[in-house]
Amino acid sequence: MSLFIHSAAQAHAPYVVLSSGLGGHASFWNPQIKALQQNFHVVTYDQEGCHADSELLPTPYSVDHMARQILDLLISHDIHEFHFIGHALGGHIGMQLATYQIDKAFKLLSLTMLNAWGELDVHTQKCFQARTSLLLNSGTEAYVRAQALFLYPPQWISTHIDQLTEAENKQLLDFPPISNVLARLQAVQAFKLNAEHRQALKDIPVHLLANQDDFLVPYQRSQQLQQCLPHCHLSLLDTGAHASTVTETDQVNQLILSFLISS
Repeated sequence: MSLFIHSAAQAHAPYVVLSSGLGGHASFWNPQIKALQQNFHVVTYDQEGCHADSELLPTPYSVDHMARQILDLLISHDIHEFHFIGHALGGHIGMQLATYQIDKAFKLLSLTMLNAWGELDVHTQKCFQARTSLLLNSGTEAYVRAQALFLYPPQWISTHIDQLTEAENKQLLDFPPISNVLARLQAVQAFKLNAEHRQALKDIPVHLLANQDDFLVPYQRSQQLQQCLPHCHLSLLDTGAHASTVTETDQVNQLILSFLISS
């Protein structure tokens, strides 16, 4: 795992930690860093097992592993108080982190989750099954080339095809061991919000952000998550699809900043 700290101008600014989804790369958050740096020290990180030279992940592997790893890394950098923003799987890592506060003596200032869920939707499960089948039966290139269909709106793909193809080519050169991809796919599908998560989050400001045109995760999952965490705030965008951090950057950044500043 690699951790990157993008410092704010003010030394005493609070920290915000950004956790990506299934891809696991810190670079996913590049469109957010400068905007957040105005008020916060921004922490991004590469999750375990997400590069070509990564060691094999343990079996079984879970969101609990991921949450404990980033917490240990933050504490080793003397970061004991922070906001946490997670995209999809990253949101699950944030919910799991909340359950460690008493034992680990740190403070989660707020949790923002983008296109996350408390319980896996059967549609999302079918999407993951399709991606798994592509990886196992058609290979890594088919898996990578199909990924955009689950992440971006059709028109965005049409107008950014050169940029997208370049990013896919880079991803193929650094594709992690297939067993690691499968382990992470299994872990994200196994996560489920439970009573311990709800209790740990009841006094923490929570912001849910979802997109109505998200093909991978139906936005209704964020609405259902709001019902489980009734104190949270839900921002529902019309467009942007699953990776709206990329496709609707300005709007997403403004919503994130407004919530963090008010928390």
